[in-house]
Amino acid sequence: MPHAVRPRTLLRPGPVPAPRSRTPRVRSLIDADALRVLHRAARVLLDDLPQLTDRLVAVLEEQEPAYRTAVEGDAAATWQEVHRSLRHSISSLLDPRGARDGARRCSWKIGATRAEQGLPLDAVLHAFRLGGSLVWQGLVDETSRTAPEDVRLLVHVASDVWDFVDEHCTVVADAYRQTERRLAWRKENRVRLLAAALLDGTSRIADLPEAAEALDLPEQGRYAVVVVEGCAGAQAVLAPDVRAHWHTGADTDHGIVLVEGDAAAIVPDEQPPGVRVGVSGTVDGLAAVGEARRLADTALRLCPEAGGTVRLTEHLPAALVASSPDLAAALTERLLGPLAALDPAEAEVLLDTLATWLACDGSAQRAGRRLYCHRNTVLNRLRRYEQLTGRSLSRPTDLVETTLALTARNLLHP
Repeated sequence: MPHAVRPRTLLRPGPVPAPRSRTPRVRSLIDADALRVLHRAARVLLDDLPQLTDRLVAVLEEQEPAYRTAVEGDAAATWQEVHRSLRHSISSLLDPRGARDGARRCSWKIGATRAEQGLPLDAVLHAFRLGGSLVWQGLVDETSRTAPEDVRLLVHVASDVWDFVDEHCTVVADAYRQTERRLAWRKENRVRLLAAALLDGTSRIADLPEAAEALDLPEQGRYAVVVVEGCAGAQAVLAPDVRAHWHTGADTDHGIVLVEGDAAAIVPDEQPPGVRVGVSGTVDGLAAVGEARRLADTALRLCPEAGGTVRLTEHLPAALVASSPDLAAALTERLLGPLAALDPAEAEVLLDTLATWLACDGSAQRAGRRLYCHRNTVLNRLRRYEQLTGRSLSRPTDLVETTLALTARNLLHP
């Protein structure tokens, strides 16, 4: 049946319903007479159902703004809903056992439908109680018209009427909340699927407008992808006021970040210990987010295990190596493989000296200070490397390959 608080203006007051008892009561002869009066009035209401429906729709329009909008949107559908609800409600007064299941199904459908339409639950419950008030007033009015002396008997069945209203308010609320949860799950799942498709690079062009709306991000714009490992609240790694949508995974979270200023400023350099962050370069539009995700994953592979932030644009040579592990392994074997014939400790010294010399921009003097040895010792070790590998560190091509090989070694054997 429609709905909620008993109106004080449109409906004339009748006998005050007796308080409902929560313990079973024994039907008396007075109760039997009261049921007879109730059934007589209910049958008249059922015969006058279209007019009763018109009255309730008018009450809803006046007293419940949400239903006023519903009536304006689809008056016929609202009228039919109210008509069905009233019919089941009044039929339940005449035959509580036989009409119960049909009435509950009707109320459940109303609760579910109104949840799908976004009508507030409070408005739906209010409408059901308004419907209960209208039916009760109709019973009182009909009895007053045909047998005024019997009006007092209705008090004995008032609890039955309001127990029915309360029961169906509960049915409506349960249906509404279940539907609301289902819709929320469906929406959340749809958003997740849309974000996953963008990050995987499998999103269809036709889905981009929907994805933009669902993620609350513009379809066109500059984007970067940030991938985070080791942080429960991934949004915390971003600078304040950065707009992003986060897609959580088992081990990492990916953020689709709208870049509205300096791309380097979206993620601070300093991160909590153990938090690893990879940042892609920027791409144009949501359609290119899949490529940005691949770049961000590559950046994360370059990030130290201890944590930190790696921006791909600042580590492009290393990114080239990391993006192809097979080629990185081949390069390492070709440039550093001959050192495997040495004692492991000696090989480690040569590699450490080579890496330090490169980090010092080819200055043996600075490398020696960092390694606590003489510059000539550094030069001797470098010549030893050249002799073992047949490479010349003064030749640009050999120097580039050696640098990449050291990077690949660090990536493959961190």
